[in-house]
Amino acid sequence: MIDIVLYRPEMPGNAGNIMRLCVNFGAKLHMIGPMPFVMDDRKLRRAGLDYREIVNVKVHTNFSSFLNDEKPKRLIASTAHARKTLGEFHFEEGDYVIFGREKEGLSDEVYNVVPQDLRLRIPMAPESRCINLCNSVAIVAYEAWRQSGFSGAADARDVID
Repeated sequence: MIDIVLYRPEMPGNAGNIMRLCVNFGAKLHMIGPMPFVMDDRKLRRAGLDYREIVNVKVHTNFSSFLNDEKPKRLIASTAHARKTLGEFHFEEGDYVIFGREKEGLSDEVYNVVPQDLRLRIPMAPESRCINLCNSVAIVAYEAWRQSGFSGAADARDVID
């Protein structure tokens, strides 16, 4: 499974929703600071529901500490500034996918580390500006999980019975 990385997230509600998503598909979540909210923020708790207590989340003080602590083999950037689309990308076990800030996206400190061949974009209609951060994470995460054959998912017989 891939690890989800939020680069300096700005909105606690988005972070809470992404926490729930990570629990639902078994991914570890990394949140890179500084962030304008704390982990017990009311909006984060409300959006994360009781998943906040069971999510596998690690908070890093900054991008450098994330790189030093995690030493990702492949750091992939989800960005509108990529040539390769999501459908052309092949995920590998242990990949880290980094998503930018809600208003600003990713910064040069990330682009300086992630080569062009490890940047992917979600196709959009020409008139579109952006996709909500939570939706972007969901789209990429489920494509990566689909490529792995939904490894670790509940068996349909367990769900239906």
